Amino acid sequence: MDQSQIFLAICGMAVVTCLPRILPALLLSGRRLSPWIARWLSFVPATVLAALLAPALLCPEHKLALSFDNIFLLAAIPTFAAAFFLKNFFVTVAVGMALVALARYFV
Repeated sequence: MDQSQIFLAICGMAVVTCLPRILPALLLSGRRLSPWIARWLSFVPATVLAALLAPALLCPEHKLALSFDNIFLLAAIPTFAAAFFLKNFFVTVAVGMALVALARYFV
């Protein structure tokens, strides 16, 4: 591969990455969304987070692990409780990291 092909590949990847983000913003700016669409879109962040977390918590070594040996799943339970009651992202992340660190240290 020569330099021009690499440059074209990088430009193509930039377009493919940016286009799905820019187009909706350009097309929807200045418009009011109907309430049911806005409500539906409000669930997208939680859905994406769940899709990212579920495999990491339930299958940490690429196999289903629903036992007490799965420290990530054990740490997630009080972390979810902290998120629910405290509603503070920083504290939730700190609780989760501290619990995993403690579990790795003591187990």
